[in-house]
Amino acid sequence: MTSRMPNPGTVVTLWFVNTDQPLAAVTSGTHADRGFGRKYLAQLNPRWPITPIGQFPLNRSVPASADEFYIAGYPHVTMVQTVRDDILELSTIDPRLLHSLPAEDVYIFAVNTTTGYAGCAHFSAAGGDLQPQRLFAAKRNRVYEDVGLPEPFEQPLWAGEVSPPSDDPLDLPFAPTDFVTAAHQHWLGFTVDAQGPSLFVSAFAVDGRPEPKVAAPRAKHSMEHLIESSAKKLQLHPADRDYDDYERPLQEVPNTSLPIKDTLVSGVKQASAVVGSIAGSLYQAWKHRKR
Repeated sequence: MTSRMPNPGTVVTLWFVNTDQPLAAVTSGTHADRGFGRKYLAQLNPRWPITPIGQFPLNRSVPASADEFYIAGYPHVTMVQTVRDDILELSTIDPRLLHSLPAEDVYIFAVNTTTGYAGCAHFSAAGGDLQPQRLFAAKRNRVYEDVGLPEPFEQPLWAGEVSPPSDDPLDLPFAPTDFVTAAHQHWLGFTVDAQGPSLFVSAFAVDGRPEPKVAAPRAKHSMEHLIESSAKKLQLHPADRDYDDYERPLQEVPNTSLPIKDTLVSGVKQASAVVGSIAGSLYQAWKHRKR
């Protein structure tokens, strides 16, 4: 039997959802609230030294690293992303994390691109406490967890219509990462990639690192200031009087051009049920072939 070693560096993303329209919530224009993220982490573990490390769109950034949390709060939807090196079965996720926010539905997505491990889980509180509805976690050559009935989005995956085929006929007919992507689209209505909505997050570290220093933006100067400065550097400012014409009386200087400032200004201006049954049949056929 294969050793059940943990996957180092597995990125785990939790969505706490209290709406039937999570896509509408994340596209409502609400931006990341650093204050909310700090309070959330302080309640999750009061001993952590919490350091803000940035704000940016999640789907245009690298995922969280060890000892980091990416947090985004939207109306009725909250996302928390972190890294766990001890996760294989999502049913064993830290209960403090699973129950860290009240939610009717909690969706978990876990991916380790190095090992090929991926998994997803849906917990529902329809009956009171959070109960598992569908959990699946695997590498291509091994299933770690399979709880609940197959859902309609799984049919093309079990039919081998999504992922490139594996060289080993006993492998799953799909890459687990493709399963997670399909589940994300089906459960939440979007995916976290360049084609999905911009998901702005507040990022924090909990390992005691100092807050990154950001250089102050350079002061903006008016066009008047820039023209005066440029003229002075070119020794064209009346106060410099470094050439002979400034020694002559003003009336003797030929008026051959506009004042330098006006000249510069002028130049600048110009310039479901049936499908679920089929998915279940395909899954059972794969399990029978696996024996």
